[in-house]
Amino acid sequence: MTNLKTRTNGLKLGVGALALGVCVAAQAAAPAITNITMVGTTPQFRIQSDLGITNQIQYVTNLGQTNWTVLTNVVVAASPYWFVDVDAPPAPYRFYRVLALNQTNNPAPTNMALIPAGSFTMGDNFGDGAAVGWPYEVPLHSVYISAFYLDRYEVTKALWDEVYNWALTHGYSFEYGALGKAANHPAHTMTWYDAVKWCNARSEKENKVPAYYTDAGLSVRYRSGQVAPYVDWGRGYRLATEAEWEKAARGGASGRRFPWGGTDNITHSMANYYSSTSYAYDTSPTRGYHPDFQAGGYPYTSPAGYFAPNGYGLYDMAGNVWEWCWDWYDGSWYSNAGATQSDTRGPTSGSFRVDRGGGWDGYAIHCRAAYRDYYYPADRGNNVGFRSALPPGQ
Repeated sequence: MTNLKTRTNGLKLGVGALALGVCVAAQAAAPAITNITMVGTTPQFRIQSDLGITNQIQYVTNLGQTNWTVLTNVVVAASPYWFVDVDAPPAPYRFYRVLALNQTNNPAPTNMALIPAGSFTMGDNFGDGAAVGWPYEVPLHSVYISAFYLDRYEVTKALWDEVYNWALTHGYSFEYGALGKAANHPAHTMTWYDAVKWCNARSEKENKVPAYYTDAGLSVRYRSGQVAPYVDWGRGYRLATEAEWEKAARGGASGRRFPWGGTDNITHSMANYYSSTSYAYDTSPTRGYHPDFQAGGYPYTSPAGYFAPNGYGLYDMAGNVWEWCWDWYDGSWYSNAGATQSDTRGPTSGSFRVDRGGGWDGYAIHCRAAYRDYYYPADRGNNVGFRSALPPGQ
């Protein structure tokens, strides 16, 4: 039976090129360097050390700059050259000097947008949540997120069906599948488990190594049942983490309430949501459900890409359907030290999975970039969908 996600009015319910040149090791034999790519202005390497340890390295500033960011197992020095540590702690650092690289830009995958590497401030800086008694969106904290791609659109019914029908003939099974009002509207009413399996099927259909597995050794691909899977974060389509989702939703604009810049208000000209006089920042001249989409019965979804995109070229990051994320939900997570780790992936366990962005029946407060919601992963609703993320170099 379909569980409809309930609106809450102030109540929380819930490069492509190879290296051309010489690599010189300062403390060991030269490593092999392969799969050098450019993601926008962010170089990404895969380096094989003399010890047989392979690391994928992401540099987070433009070539030629001298103020580098230090990441786990990586040391980048202020120098005309690149110095990287390819050992895992607690082994001694080994530094390698790259003398010459030939790099070219990779285009973004079809209908995906690059979310560039960098830090952003996560959480509610307006006090909107606190005003209605929600402590879940604070404290504000800075999070570093590596570059990744994200679907420009919520997964449409047409795309869902294309992958789903392929998956059924290639060893996959789903609890319910998904519904959709039209081919160009978002798919909805899939469980979190089915969304995750669908991401794996999309990877396999496109001859990519999938992200989700049923074992810690990452050898058994997740294709059936309800499993809290293990993840190969450098491979295949997957759900965005909660932090990735919020960074993407903000579109590069700092300190805004919604995914767009220029105003911290919302109207029906900007998103498909339920407008109410309860919130001062909801200034829509039309109230209630969006008047353009109340035809043909529930759900009142809108076509993908109907409204203007945010600064990263992403559509419907506010309203239309809620979007499943990877993370387990924890209302006090932002006070946890793990919340500020680079590429944080949320708690290690829980009862609910995070969903974000508000839906066609959500209020303005739910459409804010900082708003956090949750749902049982086995539940589904006609206002819950998703979009998929993809690591660079895939």
